[in-house]
Amino acid sequence: MKIISYNVNGIRAAITKGFLDWLQAADPDVICLQEIKAMESQIPTEDITAAGYPYQYYYPAQKKGYSGVAILCKTEPKNVVYGTGIEYMDFEGRNLRVDYDGLSIMSLYLPSGTNIDRLGHKFQFMDDFQIYISQLVQDIPNLLICGDYNICHEAIDIHDPIRNAKVSGFLPEERLWLDTFMKNGFVDSFRMFNKDPHHYSWWSYRANARNNNKGWRIDYHLVTKPLSERVTRACILPEAKHSDHCPILIEIES
Repeated sequence: MKIISYNVNGIRAAITKGFLDWLQAADPDVICLQEIKAMESQIPTEDITAAGYPYQYYYPAQKKGYSGVAILCKTEPKNVVYGTGIEYMDFEGRNLRVDYDGLSIMSLYLPSGTNIDRLGHKFQFMDDFQIYISQLVQDIPNLLICGDYNICHEAIDIHDPIRNAKVSGFLPEERLWLDTFMKNGFVDSFRMFNKDPHHYSWWSYRANARNNNKGWRIDYHLVTKPLSERVTRACILPEAKHSDHCPILIEIES
């Protein structure tokens, strides 16, 4: 099963940049989207169906043009879960899950803390999300949480760890949370296959950052340890340029 995660930074804008043609060529079984920034009524769902994804699940934020996640599937899941049941999380449309036999896939968009007023919100989200997931994996041991975590885990995951040491996304407290989250039962699938530096999934629009590969790796496919034994491939797809992020891919044995 091939699964892609992609923060599209506005699904309508991505479609105007050739996203659907790219999606057909990439041909994942499931694609998880973050930051769709649209209500379902604003999305060309018929075009997405024609691209091969008749099963579409959208969880937009209540605030128009903001946040929101989606999952597009070739085959129908047996169950779909919208949100976490935690009101402030669900108001912003940050979690959506589909369940198949032997595999559950979550699309996550963790808040950014770049605005100082939102940093406390991000930490609250991280703490509550850890509790939610710790309970969830007791019932769903084969869980893939893919998406934009808005955190670089280690120095290898960011182009300039020294200058960014006090920037949200690479704060010691954020990195510690992600490290603890992984140690509580999750594996960074990309690092199972690639230990090298200079692999990123997000670049600022400023200072020609993408062309100079001055980026951050903040998008992850985190898999539970039992599921990690079935992972056969995990990589980043930087050639796709419909967003300030690029897609990430994982393949899992059925």
